[in-house]
Amino acid sequence: MSLRTVRVPEPFQPPFLAAEGIVSNYFGSMKQEPEKGAITIGGERYVLLRAMSLSVHFLEFMKEMYPGLTEGEALDGAGAALFDMAFAIGRSDARAFCRKLDVSDPIARLSSGPIHFAHTGWAFVDISPDSNAVPNDDYFLAYDHPQSFEADSWLARGETTSFCTCFMNAGYSSGWCSESFNLDLAAREILCRARGDDVCRFVMAPRHRLEQQVAAYLANQDARSA
Repeated sequence: MSLRTVRVPEPFQPPFLAAEGIVSNYFGSMKQEPEKGAITIGGERYVLLRAMSLSVHFLEFMKEMYPGLTEGEALDGAGAALFDMAFAIGRSDARAFCRKLDVSDPIARLSSGPIHFAHTGWAFVDISPDSNAVPNDDYFLAYDHPQSFEADSWLARGETTSFCTCFMNAGYSSGWCSESFNLDLAAREILCRARGDDVCRFVMAPRHRLEQQVAAYLANQDARSA
């Protein structure tokens, strides 16, 4: 049996296979009742949002709303707002989902995250073998988000950017993992398809070690390619 909704290193596969069945069954309960203006999954209310409204158009809104901002200031403000909002949503979703399905083990909680992420249309998740998902300061996750809705939103307009665009992908994934491991984690996108890179790639670590872990990862990648 192989995973359909996430790609992980071989040693990680058993808990992810178990989570895939649980999460897939949960989303199989989706009930749409437009006559009531409601979508429910597992008894929880969900809403559908247009992807481009949360990415391209939000940045444009920031520029229009605050015309005195420079391009860099508008980007920083929009990116921070999108990351923080997605972080809060990811943390809340992890708490509610794992409580509802009685999932308490940190690895099991982490395992359900990327699969939940895929079912809700954020992106597919591909976790690198370089990762070290442990509940302490040595926590490190390197992962790609093929089909990130944020990068796809820019590419759908035929545009490339000078910056990494996947603020919400970074925020949501670090929010879910923070809740799973009871750590204050943050993620940063270091490569982005919207910027012309081959992949959308992220590094996640304890917030106070993120700069250090990003630098170490990039140095390691440079050494491998030398």
